[in-house]
Amino acid sequence: MASSGCPACSSTNREVFHRQESVPANSCLLLPTSTEAREFPGGSIELALCHACGFISNTEFDPALAEYSQRYEETQAFSPRFVEFARSLATRWVKQYDLTGRTVLEIGCGKGEFLAMMAEAGVGHGIGIDPGVHPERLETATADRLEWIKDFYTAGHADIDADAVVCRHTLEHILPVAEFLALIRTAVGDRFDVPILFELPDAQRVLDEVAFWDVYYEHCSYFTAGSLARLFERCGFEVLNLDLAYDGQYLLIESRPAPAGNPVVRWPVDDIAAVVSGAGSFRAEYRRTIERWSRRLAAVDGDVVIWGAGSKGVAFLAEVGDRIAAAVDINPHKHGMFIAGSGHEIIAPDGLINLDPELVIAMNPIYTAEIQHTLDELGVDAELVAL
Repeated sequence: MASSGCPACSSTNREVFHRQESVPANSCLLLPTSTEAREFPGGSIELALCHACGFISNTEFDPALAEYSQRYEETQAFSPRFVEFARSLATRWVKQYDLTGRTVLEIGCGKGEFLAMMAEAGVGHGIGIDPGVHPERLETATADRLEWIKDFYTAGHADIDADAVVCRHTLEHILPVAEFLALIRTAVGDRFDVPILFELPDAQRVLDEVAFWDVYYEHCSYFTAGSLARLFERCGFEVLNLDLAYDGQYLLIESRPAPAGNPVVRWPVDDIAAVVSGAGSFRAEYRRTIERWSRRLAAVDGDVVIWGAGSKGVAFLAEVGDRIAAAVDINPHKHGMFIAGSGHEIIAPDGLINLDPELVIAMNPIYTAEIQHTLDELGVDAELVAL
């Protein structure tokens, strides 16, 4: 059992169900040499499940090891499939929450693409906060309506007056999740009409599919629909909508502040038993899943490459990277750089022409059609499989 209190609800009724040692402490940093990549610092993962609220966290997480800077290359905006999804979401949120001409704050804005999409959909003023933002890379006619703060969101930003708060793929990188949401709730105050819109990975899928490639150091917090709804309600928000998106990979939670002392419970998702079962399956099948992939790769005579040099790729290579020749990525900012931990080089898709692999492994099945189209264009006759 984990001895410390749950970061979401403070309960001590927590059980450790998964451990890993010496995993790369960063998955999206660009490292210039293979040696530097292989020698990159590692950290430990100890996943603990809270039986009271269903929240999962890495009890061994050390935020000092996780570097978020301008060399952190997390963007997925070079994928047409992802851009289509993000643009559709940005447009829906602007329309649904009447944000045309209004101010939106995005916490953890990454490279700023989503905030730019919201501005293109009608937002009057966008404020993005992220230590790794690269505004010079954005090509948008709305640049004069966008403001960037290269920093982490703290109490020092509480005076930002926004008509909506957006936070996508950031909460999973934060361990004191209740403190973080409480900070936002305090900043919003008694403006009960301000929508609070979050997007993050769905942990139930990771557990049920034993997706070991979706467990990595920067993700210190893991939510299911129920644990996410319970956290928001506990921190003073009314949940308006809670959905799965992107082929069931992401959770979307839409909320607004609730009056103090009058919490509104609209989403009593009773999924504790499902989370406990999923954690048990993950613990039982984790090593066997890795062994199955190892046997699959050993049976290939020619070269094997992975497609996707992001966090999934780093986690996959850390376990079964010995038979992998290279990592392919469509993000040009990654080309010629190396992956933390395994030291694999990141190559452009056209590098496969000379490599001529026998097997290409897509790190995310949602991009399979996109990848196959590129392979066909390049004339690369390789088997394509997805995780």
